[in-house]
Amino acid sequence: MPTNKFLNSTPSQDSTIEKHQKQSSQFSTGRWFSLGLGLAGVAMISATAGALLAVSLSSTPLMQQKLSPEDAAVFSQQDLAKSNMKLPELTRPVNILLLGIKVLTSDLGEYPQDKNLGYHALVNSFKGLSDTMLLVRFDPKNEKLTLLSIPRDTRTYVEDRGLTKINAANYYGGPAKSAKAVSELLGGVGIDRYIRVNVQGVEKLIDSLGGVKVYVPKDMKYQDDSQHLYINLKAGKQKLNGNQALQFLRFRYDNLGDIGRVQRQQLLMRAFVEQSVNVKTLSRLPKILSVIQSHLDTNLSVEELVALMNFAAKIQRSNIQMLMVPGEFSDPEEYSASYWLPDFTTLDNLIYKHFDFGYQRSEVDNLDYNYITVAIQDSTDNWETVDQLVRSLNDNGYWNIKVAKPWSQSLEVTRIIAQKGDIQVAQAVQKFLGCGEVVVESTGYLRSDVTIQLGKDWLPIKDESQNSQN
Repeated sequence: MPTNKFLNSTPSQDSTIEKHQKQSSQFSTGRWFSLGLGLAGVAMISATAGALLAVSLSSTPLMQQKLSPEDAAVFSQQDLAKSNMKLPELTRPVNILLLGIKVLTSDLGEYPQDKNLGYHALVNSFKGLSDTMLLVRFDPKNEKLTLLSIPRDTRTYVEDRGLTKINAANYYGGPAKSAKAVSELLGGVGIDRYIRVNVQGVEKLIDSLGGVKVYVPKDMKYQDDSQHLYINLKAGKQKLNGNQALQFLRFRYDNLGDIGRVQRQQLLMRAFVEQSVNVKTLSRLPKILSVIQSHLDTNLSVEELVALMNFAAKIQRSNIQMLMVPGEFSDPEEYSASYWLPDFTTLDNLIYKHFDFGYQRSEVDNLDYNYITVAIQDSTDNWETVDQLVRSLNDNGYWNIKVAKPWSQSLEVTRIIAQKGDIQVAQAVQKFLGCGEVVVESTGYLRSDVTIQLGKDWLPIKDESQNSQN
């Protein structure tokens, strides 16, 4: 078992450290954020005040766990942001590892199951398995925000543990071991900082921002009395509060399991970024952090955190890209556990294109439509429309067509989803259709290169095409 100061501390030590950190965090966060954002709103501030601001913002009041020198060295030591007497701005592209943690009383030795409680309760801790893993790239040079979802069951090398599920890395070694495992999986890509948040923090964050509007693609119902986990959501567009958003994020009880949950996480994350990450939210950051700070652990300084939020608040919707580690489910007869097995050729290409790292394994200069897998999810409730589209695609060289389960939300505008992050292929499909918008997500049909979620804007184009043939 690897030694880890954080995991091996006693309950009394933990509580003392946690109390000290909480007091320090409450003082530092409220004071320096109020000062920083207040000074940022003043047109002219003195050199003395500016120097004070720079010193105060360099602290890390939201770090719950002290990193050893070896663990701290896993992350970049370079500066990420600069102030220049205004809101801090990013100075270079930055890769942030985001870990969502769910910890139950039964997961921790110092929190034995309370017989009187009668169930496994959630604990405000960061010591468990990482339920959600994202590598987020903030790229000021190209003005893009890219999120790479890493399924929790991804089989990869974890230091001192061998080949196992990547979500075990946080349990055995915290953020540093998780960063090493993610970097190993992605061919050595650098990771600048980390953020860990437990599920209770997500719930409070959503509530502090007044909820989030999202389309729930299907009825979700699940009950687990052992955890007091009760999921009961109806299909349709609706505004979710914190508890409901958590239900939406935690549901994985369908034929796609955790991969389906990753897709729903991307739906909610895009809705959250588009609705809640803006200049107004930035001005409310001190209040928001006062609500969630005990559920947050990060080695970002205040200055860096504000710079990331400032960048995300100004990003255009079309420049938000959401990817997923490509792969396939393991064969239960071959493996003792259920894994997500990465497709490293496609993954290397994805990292090269979207994270500006490594090399491209296969060059696609001239698109060969015969090898492009196109899935169609109809939202128009018109099978004649779908048949017409399939024939049109076939006539233009697209032969690998899959008519997937319809998309339950009625769409005004067709969505052309670059399922594996290949924008060039998706744009070629869009050019053929003559309508729709290209989005980089992994929310379409799992085994496609491009998923067409057919909207009402295709109907007049289809009718015009039919009339010209008559």
